[in-house]
Amino acid sequence: MDAVNDAVLAAGDSLWTWAVLPILAVLGVYFTVRSGVVQLRLIPEMFRTLGDRTPRSEDGTPQSVSAFQAFTLSAASRVGVGNIAGVGTAIAIGGPGAVFWMWTMAFIGGASSFVESTLGQLFKVRDADGFRGGPAYYMQYGLKARWMGIVFAVILIVCFPFAFSSLQANTISATVSSSFGGDVSWVPWVVGAALAALTGLVVFGGLRRIAHVTQAVVPAMALAYLLLGLVVVAFNIERLPEVFVSIYAQAFGFNEVVGATLGVIIMNGVKRGMFSNEAGLGSVPNASATAAVTHPVKQGLVQTLGVYFDTLLVCSITAFIILVSTPDLEGAERGIGLTQDAIVGTLGPWSNAILSIIIFLLAFSSILGNYYYGESNIEFISPKRRFLQTYRALVVLVVFLGSIASADLIWNTADGIMGIMALVNLVAIALLSGLAFRLLRDYTQQRRAGRDPVFTRDRLPGVTGISCWEDEHTVTGVIPVVTGDRHPHR
Repeated sequence: MDAVNDAVLAAGDSLWTWAVLPILAVLGVYFTVRSGVVQLRLIPEMFRTLGDRTPRSEDGTPQSVSAFQAFTLSAASRVGVGNIAGVGTAIAIGGPGAVFWMWTMAFIGGASSFVESTLGQLFKVRDADGFRGGPAYYMQYGLKARWMGIVFAVILIVCFPFAFSSLQANTISATVSSSFGGDVSWVPWVVGAALAALTGLVVFGGLRRIAHVTQAVVPAMALAYLLLGLVVVAFNIERLPEVFVSIYAQAFGFNEVVGATLGVIIMNGVKRGMFSNEAGLGSVPNASATAAVTHPVKQGLVQTLGVYFDTLLVCSITAFIILVSTPDLEGAERGIGLTQDAIVGTLGPWSNAILSIIIFLLAFSSILGNYYYGESNIEFISPKRRFLQTYRALVVLVVFLGSIASADLIWNTADGIMGIMALVNLVAIALLSGLAFRLLRDYTQQRRAGRDPVFTRDRLPGVTGISCWEDEHTVTGVIPVVTGDRHPHR
């Protein structure tokens, strides 16, 4: 079995190293230039649109989830155990310099996230919960290639709600088991049953229930982890200047303390950034499409902010926890153990309980985010209700099985399949990116005119396949008031 794992892992690494990451980096730079560095230039707009009011239907109910709820839905999937374990592995292998390349990838990836999330909004469709969409939808309606959307949807369903959710469940089970002494063979079964029940309670409630849960859980877990990290840094504040120096000095291979070559340093940082913030991968547009907003660019900006939230905030606090607490990385343990040792070594055994709660919230919120990505793609393949109900039951079962199973082969296999999914999405957004840039120009022109931007599909003449965005009344949810010969909006 170890030989099989090694072979699958090598194949997955090869795919990411020689195909996905170079394409992702080149497209990210291209999108950055074409958009006028949108990921930096419009940071104030990102925060403004995050709090946008949700357009309402004629009966007064929200058309779908809010911009902020869509942000937390994507963050639920993005921010997972990988933000703790993955960063620890990247630093253990590539040293402090890997952090610099992780930051660099977040900046470049911000432009890719903007493009794919804007396209997700443009080609979204209506459903019983409000809106849904994502890469499969812009492949069908934007590229007229339903077959491509089907391929993407199947790969995503295998990766996210099944493989990755089972791994998150496994992490929760392992964390709880480590808290018990003696025979713990019974713990995974109990944890699995409880976690499966909790997952079923949420996912069978549909998108709006998931969004309400993530809206509460994601900010709470991020704040708790941030505060825990800041306390660790405060206890080691004298090492902070040294940490910054080592991050920048070792980013280019100078004075490596762990013997990593420049290529290893860069690859580990870049891969960690990609795996964590998922920019360009094709997962986040499934969340961005759910939001009721008045212009597609608004969710493009919100989800770009999500890249920064994941990498520059959550991943960075993990990096600082490790680097201020572990001066010598030679032979350091990889993964979550490195972060755990740094926290417990600084704050004492009591902090392990706090970290366990945070890990649970990280993993459980990821299960919910991953589930919804799958739901959106199940409904793309077939709108029949029985398929959705069967899918929900299978997700609950996978969460239970993941709690009691070995995770190594699942992780390695999913890693390689996710690379194929990323390639399919990157081809699609490269071909459709011109639409995102036209939408960006429309948005900025309206902002310069002093308007809160509103998009209707007649603003993209000649573009077919747009099923929403009929007129300003429908988009904004504002009923026109007739005054003489004019019809201004309230």
